[in-house]
Amino acid sequence: MSRSSPFPTIRMRRLRYHPAMRRLVRTIQLTPSNLVLPLFIRSGDQIRQPIGAMPGQFQLSVDQLASEARQAASLGLGGIILFGIPDEKDGNGSGSWQEDGIIQQGIRAAKEAAPDLLVITDVCFCEYTDHGHCGVLHDHAGRVDVDNDATLHLLGKQALSHVHAGADLVAPSGMMDGMVGAIRDTLDEASQFQIPIMSYAVKYSSAFYGPFREAAESTPQFGDRRTYQMDPMAAAAQALREAQMDLEEGADMLMVKPALAYLDIIRQVSDR
Repeated sequence: MSRSSPFPTIRMRRLRYHPAMRRLVRTIQLTPSNLVLPLFIRSGDQIRQPIGAMPGQFQLSVDQLASEARQAASLGLGGIILFGIPDEKDGNGSGSWQEDGIIQQGIRAAKEAAPDLLVITDVCFCEYTDHGHCGVLHDHAGRVDVDNDATLHLLGKQALSHVHAGADLVAPSGMMDGMVGAIRDTLDEASQFQIPIMSYAVKYSSAFYGPFREAAESTPQFGDRRTYQMDPMAAAAQALREAQMDLEEGADMLMVKPALAYLDIIRQVSDR
């Protein structure tokens, strides 16, 4: 194999290995199989805690998640994406990679309830850190910020724990430089070559995230996320560069978020 080839970092078969994955990425028709249901998981039993900012949506205990997974499969949805809400948080978000962590419990419950349903997991630290930011903090020249490079290894560790629990697709959302490459390397070193990565490649620092932060209990305890999420007024060229970098690092799918306000960016990324 030529050294100039992107293989083995890029493997087109990742989007073909699972029947639900093949259905999810089809673009010729729009059916329920193109839709993914987000679910928020917390510990406990028989819990369906209403989310105030999202009427009709709930934080679910694992047993309730299993019921939702079965219903999603029966409706022919393309999959579910899971967000964990742990009981305990710390500065490094260590609950995100524990074998018995809330997200790992949720993955196993969903796969047991609906084995053929595609299970996607959010890979980030904001739900798991006591400060609410998307990585390890460091005092850089008197300013506290997320330490990008120190966070990368932990992102790989988190993603691999999700895959070991049964996740079909991992979705890093923290906008760390190099996050896709770090996760790809970790998965490949563990012989998880077939697991695709859906990167939040172009994620703007948007006011639209308010309801999500309430749902995931992930509001930053200080400051904001503008040093890693994109400036809402950034030039389109920056978005295209972010997308291209993630593809080169091994991303199999790209996300632009929030979508509605950035349809022009979606079009440009798609055209490229």
